[in-house]
Amino acid sequence: MKAWLLKDFGLDNLQLGETATPQPKAGELLVKVGAVSLNFRDKAIVDGIYEPHTVPKPLIPVSDAAGTVVAVGEGVTRFEVGDRVNSHLYSRWLDGEPGPNEPDYCFGSPLPGGLAEYMIIHEDSAVGAPANMSDEEAATLPIAALTAWYSLVDFGQIQAGQTVLVQGTGGVSIFAVQIATALGAKVIATSSSDENLHAVKRLGAVAGINYRTTPNWADEVLKLTEGKGVDLLLDVAGGSGINQSVAATKASGRIAQIGFLTGQTVELNLMPLIFRQTTIRGIA
Repeated sequence: MKAWLLKDFGLDNLQLGETATPQPKAGELLVKVGAVSLNFRDKAIVDGIYEPHTVPKPLIPVSDAAGTVVAVGEGVTRFEVGDRVNSHLYSRWLDGEPGPNEPDYCFGSPLPGGLAEYMIIHEDSAVGAPANMSDEEAATLPIAALTAWYSLVDFGQIQAGQTVLVQGTGGVSIFAVQIATALGAKVIATSSSDENLHAVKRLGAVAGINYRTTPNWADEVLKLTEGKGVDLLLDVAGGSGINQSVAATKASGRIAQIGFLTGQTVELNLMPLIFRQTTIRGIA
């Protein structure tokens, strides 16, 4: 089969080639990939900045895919040939709290991902693709939509009338704006692009802040919230901006730390965090 193979770190080392078509073992599905969606994780893996010591080479990257079952292994009961399915990043995390070894079973590294004609998914890891969505649409759900939902609902426990700040306008952020709005929350969005801010306002955000033209964006958030700050903040940037995230979140508020677009390390000012009794949780 044709597949994109990462032979070493760096985009120039991601090459289209031929590899053996996998055969489904007991409990597994062979899925003909219809579409994939790209997440920052995929780029970070290719760039060698995402747990590089765990990345096998050559690697078929990209975790999120949708496609059609074309063969099944022995004992499969949940799906049959012709069913449309989604992959799921954490192939063994099915419910409850994550186990310590969940990252060892992630698609797109260390397990082969979906940037190929076919991929293997265990039937317990597969999720039926929504019938009203194309493969292209369904492929955006696993990381982006679930991360947004988990941040807002499981961790954030967001309620109607509360205020959420969503950083950026990538996949997770776009889903978060729509989900939070549907739940009755008020959404403030940040972006470096006025055009993107206009777009997320059309999706439901009540206010937008351009952090390039307003570098002290936390002050603007406080103005928009009568000095209180937001109930929940979805931080996709990481880096030193986490201190502004703390400042923009209300006392006893919550920060869902989702990404590290601007850096994986940070000098965190502990006193505001302590006095404001802010909860920060990593979301993976």
